[in-house]
Amino acid sequence: MGTGYSLPMRAADEKSERKVAAGLSSRTLNDKHIEEKEEAAESPPPYQIEEPEPTVSLRRVQDWNETLLGDPKNRLAISSLASASYTEVLANRSAVKSDIQVFNIKVPIEGSPITNQRSSGRCWLFASTNIFRVPIIKSYGLTEFELSQAYLFYWDKIEKANWFFETIIETAGRDVSDRLVQKVLQDPVTDGGQWDMVANLVKKYGLVPHDVYPDNFNAQNSSKMNWLLTAKLREHAFVLRRLARSAQLKERVQLGKVKESFLKEIHSLVTIMLGPPPNPDEPFVWQYNNADGKAREIRQTPLEFGRQAFSQSSRTKVSPSRLFSLVNDPRNEYNRLLTVDKLGNVVGGQPLTYINVEMKTLKNAVISMLRAGHPVFFGCDVGKFSDRNLGIMDPELLDLSLGFNISLGLNKAERLASGESAMTHAMVITAVHLEGDQPVRWRVENSWGETAGDKGWFVMSDRWMDEYTFQAVVDLSLVSGEVRDVLGQEPKVLPRWDPMGVLA
Repeated sequence: MGTGYSLPMRAADEKSERKVAAGLSSRTLNDKHIEEKEEAAESPPPYQIEEPEPTVSLRRVQDWNETLLGDPKNRLAISSLASASYTEVLANRSAVKSDIQVFNIKVPIEGSPITNQRSSGRCWLFASTNIFRVPIIKSYGLTEFELSQAYLFYWDKIEKANWFFETIIETAGRDVSDRLVQKVLQDPVTDGGQWDMVANLVKKYGLVPHDVYPDNFNAQNSSKMNWLLTAKLREHAFVLRRLARSAQLKERVQLGKVKESFLKEIHSLVTIMLGPPPNPDEPFVWQYNNADGKAREIRQTPLEFGRQAFSQSSRTKVSPSRLFSLVNDPRNEYNRLLTVDKLGNVVGGQPLTYINVEMKTLKNAVISMLRAGHPVFFGCDVGKFSDRNLGIMDPELLDLSLGFNISLGLNKAERLASGESAMTHAMVITAVHLEGDQPVRWRVENSWGETAGDKGWFVMSDRWMDEYTFQAVVDLSLVSGEVRDVLGQEPKVLPRWDPMGVLA
C-alpha cells in the first residue's frame, strides 16, 4: 500500500503462476521476453525504494544536504535565521495588520491597572481577581484598583499541602511507582490553579485589597519557595504512607497527629516566606481615594470584603456565585460533565467540574457575558502562535512554509492527546469584534505587566480561539437549558495526568 516493503507471495498465487508458466511454449516465452525488453527501452526504470535503515546514514544525510542547499530559498532561510528568531523572520505582516485593537462589543469597566504576575505561575489568581475587582470598583467609585493575589496565593499553598497529605494517605495502598502516586508527588504545591479552586479560596478566606497584603519577593519569584515546600512534602509523604499502611494500631492512631505536625511545619515555611496574612474573620483597615479624590476608610473582614465580589448585580444579571466552566475538548463527548481525579485544593470544597461543549456554544456564552457587561475568565495554550511583544495570538502569525517548507497538521483533539497542547494560561476577555453575527477578534487582558502587548492588552483572532482556547467561565443564566442540565450528570472522571488536569 505504498509502504515500500515487499510482501511475501501467498502459496496459492505461487501455484497459479507455476501453472501459467508451464503452459507457455518456448516461442511464446521468447516473444514475451522481446516485448518486455522493448517496453523497458521506452519506459523509465521502476521506482526503487531503499530499504529502511535503523541508524542515521551519513551518506543519506549528505544527499539531503545537497538537495536542501540546492534550493536558493533554503540558503536564504539559513542566512536569515542565523542571527534572528524564526518567529521574527517569518512573521506574517498581513496578520499583524488585521489584528487591531478595535471592538464593537466591550464591557463598560475593564479594570485597571494592568497587573503583573512576574516570575510566578499565578495567572489564574490574577485573572480571577481582575474579574472580582469590577464590582468592587463600582461599589466604591474607584478609577483603578487591584486585589491582593498574594493573599489567595498564601492560603492556596496551605490548602494544597493539606490536599496533598489527604491524597497521599488515600493512595497509600498503591506502590510508590504507581502512575497516580507519581503524578501526585510530581508538583504538590504548584502555583497553577483553576476557577473552582479560586472560588473555594474566596468563599473560605475572602479577599483583601493589594495595599493591605502586597506581593513580596517570594510571591513574585516563587520557584525557590516551591522547591523547598515540595522537598519537605515528599519527605512527609513517605512517613504518612508508612503509617497509613502499618498493621500496628498504635501507628495508625498516630497518623492524624503526624499529619497535623507536618501541616504546621508547611504553614511555618509559607508564613516565613510570604509573611503573615490578615485573619479572614478579623477586620482590616483600608484607606483609599475615590474617583472624586476624596479620602475614605473602611473596616471589614476579608470574608465581608470578598462577599462584595460575589454579590449579584441586578443590572447585568451576572453573579460570580453562579459562574461555572465551559470547556471545549474534542476528545470527549459534548454536553458531558467532566472532572479530574484527585485534583483540587480545599478538601470538602467545591469540586473541579467542566461542561464539555462545542466551540460555538462556548463562544456564544462568552459574547452573552460581554453584552451583559461582565469580563470573562478563560484558559488557553498561550505559547502557540503568540507574540508577547506585539500582543497578538493568531495561527496566521507565522509563515512556516516560507522558512521551513512545512505546515503543522495536528487538529485540536490530536494536540491534546499527544501532549502538544494544554490549558497552560488564564487571562480575561473584555471585548469582541463582530462582523454580522460572527466574531472576528477578541480583546484580552493579560497579567504580564504593561511592557507586554499593547500596554498589557492582547488581541486574539477568532481562529486562534477555536484552536487554542479550552475554557471559558460563564454565568449559568446565559446558557441554554440543555447545557444547564449537564450539571446534573454524574461526571466522567478523567485521570489525574489527563491534559484537562493541567493547571493554568
